[in-house]
Amino acid sequence: MAIDFTLSPEHEEIRGRVRTFIDEVVKPGEEAIEGKGDGEPLDGKARLEMLIAMRKKASAEGLWLPHMPEEWGGMGLGHVALAMVQAEAAKSYYGPWVLNCQAPDEGNMHTLLHWATPEQAEKYLRPLCDGTVWSCFAMTEPEVAGSDPTLIRTTGYQDGEEWVLNGHKWFISNAHRANFAILVARTEDDPDLPQAANTAFLIDLPSEGWNEVRQIETMHGGTGHSEILIEDLRVHESQMLGGRGQGHMLGQYRLGPARLAHCMRWIAQAETALDMMVDRSLNRYSHGSILAEKQGIQWMIADSAMELYQCKLMVLHAASKIDAGEDFKSEVSMAKHFVANSLNRIIDRAIQVHGALGYSTDTPLAHMYQHARWARFADGADEVHQMRIAQRTIAAYKDHGTTKAATGDLPI
Repeated sequence: MAIDFTLSPEHEEIRGRVRTFIDEVVKPGEEAIEGKGDGEPLDGKARLEMLIAMRKKASAEGLWLPHMPEEWGGMGLGHVALAMVQAEAAKSYYGPWVLNCQAPDEGNMHTLLHWATPEQAEKYLRPLCDGTVWSCFAMTEPEVAGSDPTLIRTTGYQDGEEWVLNGHKWFISNAHRANFAILVARTEDDPDLPQAANTAFLIDLPSEGWNEVRQIETMHGGTGHSEILIEDLRVHESQMLGGRGQGHMLGQYRLGPARLAHCMRWIAQAETALDMMVDRSLNRYSHGSILAEKQGIQWMIADSAMELYQCKLMVLHAASKIDAGEDFKSEVSMAKHFVANSLNRIIDRAIQVHGALGYSTDTPLAHMYQHARWARFADGADEVHQMRIAQRTIAAYKDHGTTKAATGDLPI
């Protein structure tokens, strides 16, 4: 039985190239964009030109679309290999975007690859892979719990060869700049199963009937999470993505790997915070010694190191199950919950070790902490994942007389 956590020489070489590219191209570009050092921050055309130049360089160096098959211009990596790319790329704020493996486009690419007709794939997936368009996924609504898609109130009814859609969406990431949306609406009044009520549609943007109400201001500012009012939006039946009543299935297919991709990027942020915590402890002197020699600080470092180790193992195991074509829902759910909470705790400890400096915006920690709080409810709130994990654990015991299958089904 092979349990091997080493990368193949080929993948090790890719990781090295990604790390070098992030350090030598993306991080300096990010500093120029943000005006760190002696320069002024870039905005408008200058900012866009810098970002596009980095993307072109990533593509030229073969570091483009790590998650997509080679026939779509990607690197053709599996999820285990993708984990090491995302964990390197996300050490820079712009890293995933420069490599074209950022949310929500990454998840939408997977979805289109699996569900789109050949015509839909050419129209929507091809330019998304080329990096010439943006996309969004419109499912969450303000009136009902976002963690329960069976409650969706946006409706669609058929009128000849068209569907007429009405509803209300919010926190639709990327919607402000998206060229198209994958919209989930309720089309079936009385399905045999609640999960068979929804259907997905491809919406060209802008479209009459798709109205952006506002970009929602969050605790880390305005970030392109939009509120959308949908009023008599007409879409041709050829724009249906997947089959009628398969919107819930499509959404779950999309969210599973997307949750794990978030975890991969969060690991990068957590590791950055731990690195900063240790560096600070080695360079800050107080009360007779450096912080690294004080037990209270050592415990924070130790707790963070142990949690990060667990995060990496959980993500690698869940990714290996996806690559093997096995059921991965339970492992991804556990990883999503644990990594999101570990990210919050590790950044919080890093801020504590930095003291007032960590609370200021002189380091990236404050900004990282604001983003990290979102992780505990994005793609499923903590409590929903805990509920599902408990249900699967109880079911495993009922079926097998042991909970082994619910704890990774590992050979120990």
